[in-house]
Amino acid sequence: MLAIVVVAIGALVGIAVSCGSSTPESQNATDFTLPTLTGANVTLSELEGTLVVLNFWTTTCVYCKKQLPYLESVAQQKQGEIEVIAIDVGQSASTVQAFLQDLFGTNETAMIVALDSDGEVFVDYCLTYGNPKGAVPFTLFVDGEGVIQYKRIGAFMSEKELWDTLHSAFGITVP
Repeated sequence: MLAIVVVAIGALVGIAVSCGSSTPESQNATDFTLPTLTGANVTLSELEGTLVVLNFWTTTCVYCKKQLPYLESVAQQKQGEIEVIAIDVGQSASTVQAFLQDLFGTNETAMIVALDSDGEVFVDYCLTYGNPKGAVPFTLFVDGEGVIQYKRIGAFMSEKELWDTLHSAFGITVP
């Protein structure tokens, strides 16, 4: 129940902070294992050596919906170099699948779509990494050693802004 309340509040706050706030970081990212839409699990520590973009979102968040195509573009263009993990908070697999089908015309994405249906990972990340109001979208850039290099509360308002941040955080060449 607490997770549902946090998600509901987060969705509202996410809208309120659409311009977002972002900060450089340098904390180790907490490990987690979550199920994905493909039926597999994703474990953060198993991606050691890979640059990771973690994005917490919900299907009810307008700004999340706007930002997901930017994340998918990065996942497609930087496959093998960056893993994008889009973590839906508090919703069922069928809800997320229907949402992605509507947004992209398919359920298959280059990004990993993970399900934090009880919101535990989201709450832990919010409390640990400075998002106490539970705003979504909430995005963290994790380097190959598992260290958070950058976090953002609120949406990237353009794909260019996301690429510029990837360049700043990871030195990624912008296409």
